[in-house]
Amino acid sequence: MSTKKMILSRDEIAKRVIELGKQITRDFADDELLLVGVLNGAFIFTADLARAIDLSLQIDFIRVTSYGSKSTPDKSITFTKDIELDISGKQILLVEDIIDTGRTISYLKKYFQQQGARNVHICTLIDKKERREVDIEADYSGFEIAQGFLVGYGLDYAEQYRHLADIFHLNIQ
Repeated sequence: MSTKKMILSRDEIAKRVIELGKQITRDFADDELLLVGVLNGAFIFTADLARAIDLSLQIDFIRVTSYGSKSTPDKSITFTKDIELDISGKQILLVEDIIDTGRTISYLKKYFQQQGARNVHICTLIDKKERREVDIEADYSGFEIAQGFLVGYGLDYAEQYRHLADIFHLNIQ
């Protein structure tokens, strides 16, 4: 049995996504930007963020797995979908739903740098800095939330709860 408690409302999320979009618009005003959403968790955040950025941009997705159906990440990262657009010389904004240990986003940043991206920036909806195992910081962060397993707004537990418009702390019994 699981219980959930609301942590962030859809209105709080929408307001912060708009703020992030405005900041990214200012920061990349003179450049072309490629948003790369990390599937599956960041698909909703990526879509909302793309609409909040007032720039000409491209969007693509990458998929890696580190959780599976568990509530804690594995040490290994499995690459299951690569980007389809050419990234050579481009400004990339990696869009992630949540950064906790930092292993996945660190892996992806290095991967895109090795593939020839000019710069790789990181935008995360949720930043759980207390769980960091590698030294990596988001360039853009929606919310810093200290503890708890979160679901909703794309975040899942065993592929459930992604559809919820608000973000909840899930207590897994």
